Amino acid sequence: MKVAILGCGFIGGSLAAALRRRRLASSITGYDIDPLTAARGVALGLLDASSSTAALAVQGVDLVVLAAPVGSIPALFGQIAAEIGPDSVVTDVGSTKAGLIGAARAELGRAFEHFVPAHPIAGGERPGPEAADPDLFEGCTVVITTSAETRADAVLRVEQMWRSCGARIAQMDAAEHDRILACVSHLPHVLAYALVAHIAGRADSERVLSLAGPGFRDFTRIAASNAQLWRDIVLANREAVGSELQELIAELQQAQAALAASDARALQELFELASRTRRAFGERQDGP
Repeated sequence: MKVAILGCGFIGGSLAAALRRRRLASSITGYDIDPLTAARGVALGLLDASSSTAALAVQGVDLVVLAAPVGSIPALFGQIAAEIGPDSVVTDVGSTKAGLIGAARAELGRAFEHFVPAHPIAGGERPGPEAADPDLFEGCTVVITTSAETRADAVLRVEQMWRSCGARIAQMDAAEHDRILACVSHLPHVLAYALVAHIAGRADSERVLSLAGPGFRDFTRIAASNAQLWRDIVLANREAVGSELQELIAELQQAQAALAASDARALQELFELASRTRRAFGERQDGP
């Protein structure tokens, strides 16, 4: 199939690499708001060609994948709406879904039935097409959040593509997706950014970081991620993220109160609950 990827950074580049390695695309055209990013994708062999506009990139293709930051995708819907062919399929890789579905319904018009909202739960902190990984989606879950208008054949094509890239498919309501991802993806990024920013603002930040060990590196790895990308994600899902943040603040206040009262039992109960839950999660992740 002929594919257009709009957004040629890490995720878009990884999808291009996965499609190319598995010979799933006869041609891959890229478009990026930064022309140099798309040009690097061509130079790296991820893309066959780059396009100067999103509308030109999608002309005559079978599959359009919107891999731009979620804040940029609504405008892209409007730019490509008139060029979506009767047999073309449009999908995305955005980390939020309800808002994007609303934007697609407003901007795509009749082509909305061709849109299959999707979210591969995979990623990394290194930006750009140079970090592209053809095996990034092996074993990951791709959440599909279709609406009643979505064509069944379009859904099938998108699911087949992701399965061919090694992913598992999960169907979910868009609002439920956004609520869950706020807790297990968006909130952790907010916390990692906040902790590193807190340390960066200290007068002795260099000395503090010189003593940071593996625990700090593991916890804050995602704080090296693209700041603009994650700004757009948490703003797009701000209600759910805000709700989760409020609940976590209440948990932290309880921990603070336990510290102030030297309440060893309360702290141990908190730590043991977290430890059991994290070990069980790790065992499920490492299982067959």
